[in-house]
Amino acid sequence: MSTDRGTRKPLVADRRQSQPPRKAGGGTGGSGGGPRKPGRTRRAAPAKKRGPVGWFLYVLFWPIRILFKIGLVLGLVTALIVGVAVWTTASDLPPADQLIDGRTRGSVTMLDRGGEVFAWRGDQFGGAVTADTVSRHLRNAVVATEDKRFYAWYHPGIDFYGTGAAMIRNYRTSGDPLSGAGGSSITQQTAKLLCFGEEFDPEKWETEAAYEADCRETTLARKIREAIYAMAMESRYTKDEILTIYLNRAYLGAGARGFEAASQRYFGKSAAEVNPAEAAMLAGLLRAPSYYDPTRNLQRARDRGETVLMLMHDSGYLSDSALAEARANPAELSSAAQAEVGGYFADWVMQSGPEFFTRDTTEDVIIRTTLDPEMQRDAEEALQWIFDNKVREGSEAQAAIVVMSADGAVRAMVGGRATRVSGVFNRATQAMRQTGSSFKPFVYATALDFGLTPIDVVDDVQSCWNIPGSGQWCPENYTNDFRGPVSLTEALVHSLNIPAVKVAEIVGLEQVVNVTRGFGIDSEVATNLAVALGASESTLLEMTGAYAGILNGGSAVEPYG
Repeated sequence: MSTDRGTRKPLVADRRQSQPPRKAGGGTGGSGGGPRKPGRTRRAAPAKKRGPVGWFLYVLFWPIRILFKIGLVLGLVTALIVGVAVWTTASDLPPADQLIDGRTRGSVTMLDRGGEVFAWRGDQFGGAVTADTVSRHLRNAVVATEDKRFYAWYHPGIDFYGTGAAMIRNYRTSGDPLSGAGGSSITQQTAKLLCFGEEFDPEKWETEAAYEADCRETTLARKIREAIYAMAMESRYTKDEILTIYLNRAYLGAGARGFEAASQRYFGKSAAEVNPAEAAMLAGLLRAPSYYDPTRNLQRARDRGETVLMLMHDSGYLSDSALAEARANPAELSSAAQAEVGGYFADWVMQSGPEFFTRDTTEDVIIRTTLDPEMQRDAEEALQWIFDNKVREGSEAQAAIVVMSADGAVRAMVGGRATRVSGVFNRATQAMRQTGSSFKPFVYATALDFGLTPIDVVDDVQSCWNIPGSGQWCPENYTNDFRGPVSLTEALVHSLNIPAVKVAEIVGLEQVVNVTRGFGIDSEVATNLAVALGASESTLLEMTGAYAGILNGGSAVEPYG
């Protein structure tokens, strides 16, 4: 046993040798069926053949694999293009504080003779606010109404869920997914308010309204541009900065740009002071500013505000008790917003005042006017009483009123049957009407200048005149009778036609025209005898100014507001 242990070979691995090619019918040399020697290579197993099911699945999924690869490549390329576009757009964006006030024109605030605001014109701004300085109720109302996921960490500037849902609703409603509700996020809406960085160019757009309509146009190309600009804003600005731009640029009806202007316009207070009900009404204006304008229909604005209150409650911004309190105490308009008087007067001031203070002002202007609010209300109520009691129902008759002091200061103006309007045809300043018998005082004024006296006599008898080109003209009195010899005073008191024509003939038509011009009537005056009976046309404002000149002792005045 010891001998065997001493003669045992050391444990060494056999040297690997390449095997010679196997001969047909056996192994190398001896028997072919012996054990395989170390180092011998194993032959690969033959490939499995596909069965009918395998071929079917291969043919079925082959196009899917190809499409997936193509989609993957296109997705990567698109992501690269979008990324470059977003980066380029973001690098061109200015600081956020430069985008707060985007108006190209200023505003005009009008005060009555007592210093109280009664009208606004132009784009009211009211001053800049931020997401931190506005009332928290207003900030919450805007977010809950327009984009409840705005502050979410996964919000990249586009509300994909909201946009997709809106497109589905639009398709079901009109067949066009891009027509109707947009489902845009606050960032996307801000991008449209900024018109994607393109400023108003009067050579490209005739009016600012056309410019804004073009910026709001909904097409596929515009939606893509909007998405890129929104993501660029998200990469450049903070959420609060984006919301600040939105709060200051949104249009909220009645010429109010931004929530500070709207809060001052409707409630007479700052946007930092509004309560939940007021905040809800303001946020509700975002959907349709003109339709929900509370000065036009307060109840409709309140109904919309109640919807916003529910959204605030559902988003966790209002407790049950706070919701109940807001519902029990709906928003109330300020006294100035409720009054809504002097619309025609304000329009006249805008048209007649210096352009650099009114129509083309680039600054915010405050104008103190001559309007007397009590006289204005009395004039409007008087006109309404006439139509309610003296005009038949369904009549299309119109009327106008101008109240003026002796120095030409206009105290009240009503330009038509509808009183709470603006930007409409003003019959007090624009309508040319025959002056009629109201022209006769200027005929008698000419007679006094000519040397006649109030007690001089003229015959009120049937009379005819030959008018060149018209034949014989035989005017009559309103009462269809004649008084015989009457003084000039009596003729004027009773507005007699024959004496007026005779006096005009005596003093001369040219002199009548000159005196009329001296009283401030600049409209064209007829140069025939019919002028004595008011055949010429003038505006009510012009005629009132001429009468104010009579009240002013015969010195002409210039109507002013």
